[in-house]
Amino acid sequence: MTEAEDTFYTEERWQNWLDRVAEEDLDPEDEESARLLLNLQDDAAIAVAKILKAYREGQLDEEEAVQELEEVREIVLAEVDFDDEEKRMLIDGVQTSLVCVFYAAEEYVHAGAAEEASVEEYVRAAADAEAEDDVDAALGYLVQAGTRIIDGDELDIELVDELEYGLVSEWVNGLDSLQSAMSDPEVVEEDEG
Repeated sequence: MTEAEDTFYTEERWQNWLDRVAEEDLDPEDEESARLLLNLQDDAAIAVAKILKAYREGQLDEEEAVQELEEVREIVLAEVDFDDEEKRMLIDGVQTSLVCVFYAAEEYVHAGAAEEASVEEYVRAAADAEAEDDVDAALGYLVQAGTRIIDGDELDIELVDELEYGLVSEWVNGLDSLQSAMSDPEVVEEDEG
């Protein structure tokens, strides 16, 4: 294993975030609690962005990039063992937001950016699909939106505010983290906050 392969994300890093969450007295309405959860989400999105950057710069081939993404996904989406039900639900929300990030990254590596519609059109199509209870189609549209974000298109934050709370809004929240990570893939320090 080369040094580069070892540096994208580790179980230890994820566990450090989970330990912080376990130690904190979390209140989702509290700004500091919300920031901790957002930092945890952004940190995972940054790992994805770094893998995509390494892929685009030719440091990883398609197979290696997908393997790296799968490794990060397995760490981040593994079931969390918290006694505190509310904290488990908060982490579950972060994990849900990141699902679309991983799928979009893999799709981008396999097929490049989607070209049939804009980010906004994909997000609106996803919201419509969710309204029709077609969750798979909604995720599919957002994966396409994600590939465009990876390619440099912008996700308008005002669009996010228009969405009804649900899976689509959670997934779009993840794409917002991905967009930030793609534009500034600086590591979120675990002790920030």
